[in-house]
Amino acid sequence: MPTFVRWIGLALIGTSLSSCGLIKTQLGLGPKPPQLAPPVVNDQPRSAPLQARENVIVKAVDRVGPAVVRIDVVKKINNPLGGIFGIGPSTQQQQGQGSGFITRSNGLIFTNEHVVRGADQVAVTLPDGRSFKGKVLGGDPLTDVAVVKVVAENLPVASLGNSDDLKPGEWAIAIGNPFGLNNTVTAGIISAVDRTNAVGEGQRVPYIQTDAAVNPGNSGGPLINAAGQVIGINTAIRTAPGGGLSFAVPINLAKRIAQQIVSTGEASHPFIGVQLRSLTPQLAREINATGRSCKVPELNGVLVVEVVPNTPAAEADIRQCDLILYVDGESVQNPTEVQLAVDRGEVGQPMQLKLRRDGDEISVEVLPKELPRRN
Repeated sequence: MPTFVRWIGLALIGTSLSSCGLIKTQLGLGPKPPQLAPPVVNDQPRSAPLQARENVIVKAVDRVGPAVVRIDVVKKINNPLGGIFGIGPSTQQQQGQGSGFITRSNGLIFTNEHVVRGADQVAVTLPDGRSFKGKVLGGDPLTDVAVVKVVAENLPVASLGNSDDLKPGEWAIAIGNPFGLNNTVTAGIISAVDRTNAVGEGQRVPYIQTDAAVNPGNSGGPLINAAGQVIGINTAIRTAPGGGLSFAVPINLAKRIAQQIVSTGEASHPFIGVQLRSLTPQLAREINATGRSCKVPELNGVLVVEVVPNTPAAEADIRQCDLILYVDGESVQNPTEVQLAVDRGEVGQPMQLKLRRDGDEISVEVLPKELPRRN
């Protein structure tokens, strides 16, 4: 049975997302290491757009559908009553189900991390009935992307599109296995892009929002466009009486995370060590009225409210009450945009920040460290 997790008005499709915390790595200050080409995680060239006179949904599904798989997982969980009172076995099996799609003909599969988290057994079933034993190469709880591998050759492959070019109003087609109903297709439009507050604050994912019907079991399945290209991984739903919204991880982000997983077995996320808050003129007046040692301008911006000791931000002399204006030349308007800009950087590689401090604009160089993880 699919596993459900609900937060206040939020349902994650499949098994629940885990939290991710902080571990520190040593930061080298020597010359930059040589940049290696990322591993190939997709070997299907982008397909040509379909002609308008054709039924684009049918054609798009024909292109991607054969590469969409069902993922069945089995987890062993402890039964505390079994060991103490002898009620049942000491361990029990928990089953879950989700979706995924093949990105390389030799059996590389993208799915959600929460679908395969903690799995002891993974089975992958293709629409043509073939079934394979799957191995989880790794998963990233922060973005909910995971990579599964099966031993096979000449499998059907889904073509990956470009999620950076998406516009609200475009076709959005979901394929997956909701409620165990294999190869289910639903369609709608892209309702919005860059939804950074879709599943809670502090997210590092600019989700794609769609009104295509997505249900438990669709987790990890593809969201595709009218050209038959995967533009996202269906991840979460947000429900309310009378309706609901669906969210997908953009495929460009998923591809970058998958490349890291294939290379090292895990994803890398830089961090600099600041706590931020959106500044408004009203908040600025309240801060200035408290008589603190620093004064902030009465405008909209990104305010540094705390600098964590012994972090890259502290080492770069970023201070409380600084306003962050730019990250690597990119203008930022709110804390989430700073978060996403930092996440696009690399651990140990210099990052340029432009700040406003005491009415002056200054530039600082920060060397991000690896975001610590909590097991």
